[in-house]
Amino acid sequence: MSEGSAANRKRVGDGAVTRAVLITLVLIVTAVVVIAPLAVIFTEALKRGWVVYGQSLVRPDTLHAVGLTLFTALVCVPVNVCFGIAAAWTVTKFSFPGRGLLLALIELPFSISPIVAGVAYLFVYGAQGLLGPLLEAYDIKIMFAVPGIVLASLFVTAPFVAREIIPLMMAQGREEEEAAVTLGASGWRILRTVTLPNVRFALLYGAALCNARVMGEFGAVSVVSGNIRGQTSTLPLQIELLYQDSLATAAFAAATVLAGVALLTLVVKLIIEKLDAERARLEVTRSVGH
Repeated sequence: MSEGSAANRKRVGDGAVTRAVLITLVLIVTAVVVIAPLAVIFTEALKRGWVVYGQSLVRPDTLHAVGLTLFTALVCVPVNVCFGIAAAWTVTKFSFPGRGLLLALIELPFSISPIVAGVAYLFVYGAQGLLGPLLEAYDIKIMFAVPGIVLASLFVTAPFVAREIIPLMMAQGREEEEAAVTLGASGWRILRTVTLPNVRFALLYGAALCNARVMGEFGAVSVVSGNIRGQTSTLPLQIELLYQDSLATAAFAAATVLAGVALLTLVVKLIIEKLDAERARLEVTRSVGH
């Protein structure tokens, strides 16, 4: 094919009609799948006024669910950040047999249904599970209690931080760390001053995604918690309980909290992307200046 004919070819979407159809289709799907449900949540929550909305949020069982959800996030996010950094460092900075298998295992929670994960925890830590008799002998309660909720949430959110920073650390290679080693830097100093600054935006984004998933997790938590009102109900489970009790306004009011977390995560993502783009622009400017 000649250069002239290749230059005259159009990409998909270059045509005016195709572009209009694609844009319209994307806008319709976004409106139906994303915007409409969010609008319904806030509309239903506020249709009886701000006073009723506030009263719905300060119900004792709802406040307990919010507190339990926040506690779970405060435990899971730092643990998963540490795990993500350790996992990313291991698979990107070292070569060893089984490295590919380790990568697959890190992402395994993405492939397993959260409900299946919850059932698996029951078979391990439940009263009739593998470790159940031992735990009972020492009066340790994991299932249908806060520890089970934390464990299930850790499982489903384990890959989020690692998945964000592993590709970036792979692309950056090992040259900077190896140079720091030749200059006498210790491993912890290399991690703190070289590795983490290079992946800080991906790390923050992964932590934000992890937090949003922890607070919104339903399947695994519903299995291991027992969904005991005012005791082991996280916010997603509390929403279901309220809706089953025909307290629709209270359920939608609680749902606005989770929707707000999702919107806040989106804002954080946009800010991180903007900061990352600015950093890349400054690096390009410096390299051109040199």
